[in-house]
This record gives sequence, structure tokens and C-alpha cells, in this order.
Amino acid sequence: MLRYNTLIVLLGVGLLGAAAGPIGALAVLRRRALVGDALAHATLPGLCLAFLIIGERSMPALLLGALASGLLGVTVLALLSRYTRIKEDAAIAIVLSVFFGAGLVLSRWIQNHTTTGSKAGLDSYILGKTAGLLLDDVLLLAGLAVLVLVVLLALYKEFQLLIFDRDFARVQGWPVARLDLLLLGLIAVLVVIGLPAVGVILVASLLILPAVAARMWTDRLHRLLVLSGLIGALTGVVGAALSASLPRAPAGAVIVLVAMAFFVVSAVARRLLWG
Repeated sequence: MLRYNTLIVLLGVGLLGAAAGPIGALAVLRRRALVGDALAHATLPGLCLAFLIIGERSMPALLLGALASGLLGVTVLALLSRYTRIKEDAAIAIVLSVFFGAGLVLSRWIQNHTTTGSKAGLDSYILGKTAGLLLDDVLLLAGLAVLVLVVLLALYKEFQLLIFDRDFARVQGWPVARLDLLLLGLIAVLVVIGLPAVGVILVASLLILPAVAARMWTDRLHRLLVLSGLIGALTGVVGAALSASLPRAPAGAVIVLVAMAFFVVSAVARRLLWG
């Protein structure tokens, strides 16, 4: 029998996966997958700085710091790509490595030079640790995941135009640049709320793998979004349950391995069924 706290955690991770799948599908179609990875690694300095400012492990404050740092990383990425001769892939590598390196240095400094650093649990944000989530934390993550899904449903037609016919949308007067920024904002929110479950290193995989697995089964956008949400939810629930049952298994790694299993099965099944 699963305990009440375990069921709450599984519900929260399931909702996180259900939101990550559709947003990841939009990110893949809009070719923003690598940007999501850079954003994820850029959140670590913000987590550490937020802890230094407030002096305690407060989930809302840490996530807010992570969001600010991640958006700063994406801003630096955009500036490097636009105003220098550096190509986008090189700019992504620069932002990813420099921000993540700064975050590791800050995390180690906190553990060695603060009295509460060893109890901060910041290392759990690197690989994820669902077992350390409290009820209030899970409710916060679930609420944000539901909010992201509501925004996606409300602007479904607008995002469809943005992805498949950007020029037509611009000619018709749609705010294409704002829609692009909003999509990036949704990706940022999903990345940030996925940190406690999957961690900085692997959170981008939670966005991408369910989406590419679902892509094996359909070419229709609405079906792709629904299927990627289902696969994302199953990935989160199964991965978190396995992580809880395995001794010292990082939750993020287990969840990503489950997502990879869904992708492999989908790819093989597509090959066998349709050639």
C-alpha cells in the first residue's frame, strides 16, 4: 500500500509530466529544445543566490531565484546570438557551461561557509529528489503545472499559427514576438518547477523525451499535445515510484530513463507497424 505522502508526491510529479509533455512538444516543433537545456543549467546560480539572500530552504523563493537566473541566461544567449559573430549552438554551450559552473561554485561555497549550508538540500536540485518534497511544495508545483496547461489551452490556436505559419501570423497582425516570448516563458516555468523532481541536469529531458516519443505516433498537433501529456504523466509517476522503491536512486535519473524507455518503445513500434 502506498502511503498518503507518496500518493501526493506521485500526483504532483504526474501533473508536472502532463504539463511538460505538451510544452515540450511545442518547444521541439519551434526548435527551442536546446534553449530549454541552456535555461535549465542557468537556473543553478539563482537557486544558490536565493538561499544566500533568505538564509533558509524556502521552495517559492528558491524557484523564483531559479527563474530569474534562467531568464538571465536566456537573455545572455539571445544577446550573444544577435550582437556577436557567435552562432546559436556555440552561445548555448557558453551559457550552459558558465552558468552551471558558477552554480556549482556557489553551491560548494554555501556548504563550506554557512552554518545551514549542509542542510539546505541544494544538491538535490542537481539530480532531483522527489522524496524530499513536502506537501506544500507538491501543491505549489502542481498548481503551477495546471496554470501552464490552462495558458496552453487558452492560446492553442495562436501557438499553432506561431509554429506552422509564422509569416502568415505576422501578416495577419498577430503579436508573433510576444507569443514567442510567452512560449519561452512557459518553457522557463516548466523547467523551474521540474527542478525538485528531475534536477538541473536532466529537466530538459522531461520536456523533450515525452514529446519526441509522442511524435512517433501522430502528425496532428492536437493529438501530439494530448499524447505527449499522457506519456509525460506516466513518465513522472512511474519514474518517481521506481525511484522511491530503489535504494539511493536519483529521482531525476530514473524518471529520464523511464522517458527514454517510452521513446525507444515508440520508435520501435513505429518502425514495425509503419516501416
